Amino acid sequence: MYPSEKLMHLSSRQLLAFLEVARLRSISKAAECIPMSQSGMSMLIKELEDQIGARLFDRNPRSVTLTDSGRELLPVAQRIVQELRDLSSAIQGTESANRSRLKVAATPMVSMSLLPEIVREFTKSNAQVDITIADVDVHAVRQRVLDGDADIGLGFFVKPAVGLLRQPLCRFRLMCISPPAPKSSTQLSSRPWSGLRDLPLIGLPADNPIQSLVDAHLAQIGGGGEQRQVVNFMGTVIAMVRAGLGHAIIPSFAIEECKRHGLQISMLTAPVVNLDLYLVTRRGSQAKSTSLEFTARLKATAAELAAPATKSQTTNS
Repeated sequence: MYPSEKLMHLSSRQLLAFLEVARLRSISKAAECIPMSQSGMSMLIKELEDQIGARLFDRNPRSVTLTDSGRELLPVAQRIVQELRDLSSAIQGTESANRSRLKVAATPMVSMSLLPEIVREFTKSNAQVDITIADVDVHAVRQRVLDGDADIGLGFFVKPAVGLLRQPLCRFRLMCISPPAPKSSTQLSSRPWSGLRDLPLIGLPADNPIQSLVDAHLAQIGGGGEQRQVVNFMGTVIAMVRAGLGHAIIPSFAIEECKRHGLQISMLTAPVVNLDLYLVTRRGSQAKSTSLEFTARLKATAAELAAPATKSQTTNS
């Protein structure tokens, strides 16, 4: 092995041992300071000298002093050890910053209906955590999680996605929403899928996971009538139904928002179709403690949102 190749095998322990011996001018005192055995310290120095190819210390009964080679190595070893310490501090600082930052990507309706209250309550007991919310479409949610731009994603991911782990938060039913009626009641009604056949429907894009599920069931009843308008977001769907432009089929996740708009709400039957709201993370990533705590709150709040539809399902059955 050439001398330059031997230098590539120098270790930080050897350099640290060298610096302590040079500072204290004593192998025994340096061993106590690190701490380690005196024989272990002597072995580190000997290994370092063998790899450098030169004697680094002159030894006498009272002390050790640097040789010319040792004096040449001293500033180099000091710089390397300090750079390693600086790197360690920088990495720890980055990890600490990552632990105190939580990035959540969610579809707009999920962001609006589920996240505000959770974020408010979570930050009360976790003031040091900076939470950022990206309200984007379901495809962007998936991509942000895959790219590491979001720690967790929320949405109705009907099918598994490569590179993502899905964790169901709770289950919602598909329901039909209709324009407000005079003296409308907030009590939920039911409607069979076959009753949608002649209704003008407003829907989401065909590649949206929710719309894909809806279209599959509409196909079984002959298409479900004319779909007059396609929009990108569920909030827009709700607003258009409120304006009397048609009816729509959406998850009961948005039931409270629909009630606020005074819409007629019918839980769909024959068959009852359920849809899971999922939390997704990147496969192989290590969950932060803040993510785990935030997820626990998500589950509890999502279960409360699902309760009205669950009660309706029990009543209808």
